[in-house]
Amino acid sequence: MINKFAVIGLGKFGTSIAKSLAERGAEVLAMDVDLAKVEQVKDTVAFAVAMDSTDLKGLKAQGVGEMDAAVIAIGDNFESLLLTAATLQELEVKRIIARAGSIQQKLILQKLGIKEVLSPEDEVGKTVAEMLLHPNMKTFLPLPDDYEIVEIKTPKKAANKSVLEIGLREKYNLNLITIKRLFEEVSEGQTVMVEHILGVPKGDTLLYESDIIILLGKTKDVDRFVAVNR
Repeated sequence: MINKFAVIGLGKFGTSIAKSLAERGAEVLAMDVDLAKVEQVKDTVAFAVAMDSTDLKGLKAQGVGEMDAAVIAIGDNFESLLLTAATLQELEVKRIIARAGSIQQKLILQKLGIKEVLSPEDEVGKTVAEMLLHPNMKTFLPLPDDYEIVEIKTPKKAANKSVLEIGLREKYNLNLITIKRLFEEVSEGQTVMVEHILGVPKGDTLLYESDIIILLGKTKDVDRFVAVNR
């Protein structure tokens, strides 16, 4: 299944996300009001259009409502960003990610109901692309030679199986660094869930669906593990 994403706003940040997604095989609709910016990415992405992202009819015509997610990367016009976010909500886009230029903007976007808001310090296009392609991914650290360290929620088909049974190293060429697991604890008379690191997992360690697993390996191998076990 091909992932479909809309990237709205083609400054440095938006262009980086659009290109990173396209390089990973996603179908990308890149959009900006500036035709010159659209021209710069048209040969990289599946679709590139110059249009106003607050135009509800225009977005409908481009099929934005059917996208897996839309990234609003408008950096120089907060009013346009807000109106675009509201328009995407009206289209009932499944997942909306918006870029905030300040803490105040982040708070306003969250008040509007945007759950995923990127701050300036998060602006690494490749990292955002990875998080879009893998919604269960918590953090992502790219390394040289196409290696990466990722934190992901245990895929469904891998849940309740042992490390040995899953064959992370044998089948997928991946190294399981550690596991983050939730435990019930009593604090001030109340039962709360607290996350703990398990240390170095053994072959008979079971993975639970609520676990966060930290993997080291090549990008293509991480992708294959997630795709096979989703």
